[in-house]
Amino acid sequence: MKRLRGWDAVLLYSEAPNVHMHTLKVAIIELQDLGGRTFGVEEFRQVIRGRLYKLDPFRYQLIDIPFKFHHPMWRENCDVDLDYHIRPWRLKEPGGRRELDEAIGEIASTPLDRSRPLWEMYLIEGLANGRIAVVGKIHHALADGVASGNLMARGMDLQSGPDPDQDFPTDPAPRRGELVRSAFVDHLRQLARLPGVMKYTSDGMRRVRRSDRKLSPELTMPFTPPPSFLNHMLTPERRFATATLALAEVKETSKHLGVTINDLVLSMAAGALRTLLLRYDGHADHPLLASVPVSFNFDPDRVSGNYFTGMMVAVPVEVADPLERVRQTHDAAVLAKESHHLVGPELISRWSTYLPPAPAQALFKWLSTKDGQNKVLNLPISNVPGPREHGRVGGALVTEIYSVGPLTTGSGMNITVWSYVDQLNISVLTDSATVEDPHEVTEAILQAFSEIRVAAGLSGELAVVETAMAQA
Repeated sequence: MKRLRGWDAVLLYSEAPNVHMHTLKVAIIELQDLGGRTFGVEEFRQVIRGRLYKLDPFRYQLIDIPFKFHHPMWRENCDVDLDYHIRPWRLKEPGGRRELDEAIGEIASTPLDRSRPLWEMYLIEGLANGRIAVVGKIHHALADGVASGNLMARGMDLQSGPDPDQDFPTDPAPRRGELVRSAFVDHLRQLARLPGVMKYTSDGMRRVRRSDRKLSPELTMPFTPPPSFLNHMLTPERRFATATLALAEVKETSKHLGVTINDLVLSMAAGALRTLLLRYDGHADHPLLASVPVSFNFDPDRVSGNYFTGMMVAVPVEVADPLERVRQTHDAAVLAKESHHLVGPELISRWSTYLPPAPAQALFKWLSTKDGQNKVLNLPISNVPGPREHGRVGGALVTEIYSVGPLTTGSGMNITVWSYVDQLNISVLTDSATVEDPHEVTEAILQAFSEIRVAAGLSGELAVVETAMAQA
């Protein structure tokens, strides 16, 4: 048994009927190398069964504490019914990117069953060119981006193969009194740590006061994001869209402009959001406030837990000129990083430990029913470096990987970019009320990238990534 950290618990408490806090990982798999062997849902279950020994979070079961006296705990090594957790799916014809995206939207639209380990996987058949897709759906309380990336690497043949017959003894169910006593002892430990947390906070405040950097209003007042079509009470339905860029072209563009790939990703998002704001709101006259996840634990062996915080970046959607937009995005990102480190990257994570469960759950549930803008941010935008070498599942080649985080209360869009070998793969998640078609967003991102390249004197005709699905 182990207790959820404060930040893990917050991601659990923030879930509501219209706010699903699971993340998605999508792997496209080529079957041509199997030499005629079949690879269906039963074969996939066998592969995962043989890897359960190193997929620790797949064996965790959530245990609530009586009277919500403390954060829940994970019961480790519980029974795992792979017939339940691993499910077949078949795409509609013609089985292209759009049909796959629609299926993933359906998968994302339902919450995970908390009485079971908090994950599901779908083996999707019917893709064009004889490919299949594997969609992993895992609760954010289990793993952040770094942990889930490491988990994916363990699930693929990037590490030594397991013994498929290996079994695990099931941990006994904890007794009620045991849970209460453990919670009481842990509360005492937390009280002992409180002076250290307060010192960490005061040190951050002292660094901010002494800093000679002028912080922008967007960063010093993060609870005033501008109203936009993005921000409203969420619907339970989710819609999904993807697109692929050649990583070499992205690197070429970032090097030519003297900015980071993350700066360029944010600039592409800014251009796309400007297009959408003009389309849906009729104006784009104020920077949007994006939360960019930043990890503070990059342990390659970590496969669970959440060690990240949201860095607030003012995204200059009001700027029409593509190169000026890149410049301002770069400056905003630099300022955000400096502010983030001044305050202390672990500040929110450390204080979340002391959040009382029952009031927190009630607050998040109430907020999920309010029809208005998110008071903290407009949307999350993530850029995650993925594997640099091809993975395999059951001997079959993984040709593409996509990833996306959840929609948070009052924010109807999540943009996540995940690099894989020679690809930069873009994923967009929305609810049913934000845009008419989520592919509007991916198309706008591709167009924004093309406009940046043209303005920089590079070719605006984007390379076709032969290893990826055709664009929707």
